[in-house]
Amino acid sequence: MSDRIPFRVQPMLATLVREPFDRPGWVYEEKYDGYRILAYKEGERVTLYSRNAKDRTATFVSVADAVSKLPFRALLLDGEVLVFDRRRVSRFQLLQNQSAALEYAVFDCLYKNGRDLRGETLCERRRVLDDLIKKGGARSTRIFASTRLAGSGLQAYKIAVRKGFEGVIAKDESSAYIEGRSNLWLKFKVHQEDEFVIVGYTGPAGARQHFGALLLGAYEDARLKYVGKVGTGFSHASLAKLFRAFQPLVRAQPAVDDPPREKNVTYLAPHLVAQISYGEWTGDRKLRQPVFLGLRDDLNPRDVRIVGAK
Repeated sequence: MSDRIPFRVQPMLATLVREPFDRPGWVYEEKYDGYRILAYKEGERVTLYSRNAKDRTATFVSVADAVSKLPFRALLLDGEVLVFDRRRVSRFQLLQNQSAALEYAVFDCLYKNGRDLRGETLCERRRVLDDLIKKGGARSTRIFASTRLAGSGLQAYKIAVRKGFEGVIAKDESSAYIEGRSNLWLKFKVHQEDEFVIVGYTGPAGARQHFGALLLGAYEDARLKYVGKVGTGFSHASLAKLFRAFQPLVRAQPAVDDPPREKNVTYLAPHLVAQISYGEWTGDRKLRQPVFLGLRDDLNPRDVRIVGAK
């Protein structure tokens, strides 16, 4: 039997819904706040890919090493690389700390020692996953199976609220693994957190250096719309690092078709994506109380859509 996995996949993605729900035959898992990673173990070689197929093996060396220790010749795992805070809540911001202890929450197994599991039900794939995690034992201490919160979606939501999780992922147990966005996996959020395109920045004021706030946008159909600005969540080091990254992207005209009426604005080509937490959308479809969490290089800016705004 060859150790080579004879295919590569695009990840199955959940569709956002506004309200928690409960349905027979569905399971409800903790929604983690990290990097989606597909892990290919082919003999002695382990390769980690992001959701947009970028090789992240060198970025998450400790996770690749943990996967390599699983006692199977060929595996394809789907999960989330994350860092927990002291309350065991995953935080995207903590991933920016290069010395943080990374863990890999695995929620699917798509291939195992010659067996293609993509057409099997989620129930069967989870059984295989639980078995391989158990057999990995102490050799895979950085790897664990994603947490199932409750049998009821409404109860799972209450647990997520109480513990401060980002949200809940609901999955149809009878579903096969379908690449791309699907209604067989759904998500409802506890905390508002999404990705937005950086389209410019304002000048610094007071003691702040480099820039004041980032201007954000998201696509609606083919049009990039302005959704507000974020001025908090930065350290002195991140202000400087971001400012350097912005300089090759400076452009004379705004990329958004409804730019803000502000002075001292520098516009940027829409190539960078930021992770932003926020309170809610305002009536004019702007972000309320946004906080910058970090950059995302695993997403195509054209895939950043306006979601949740009324």
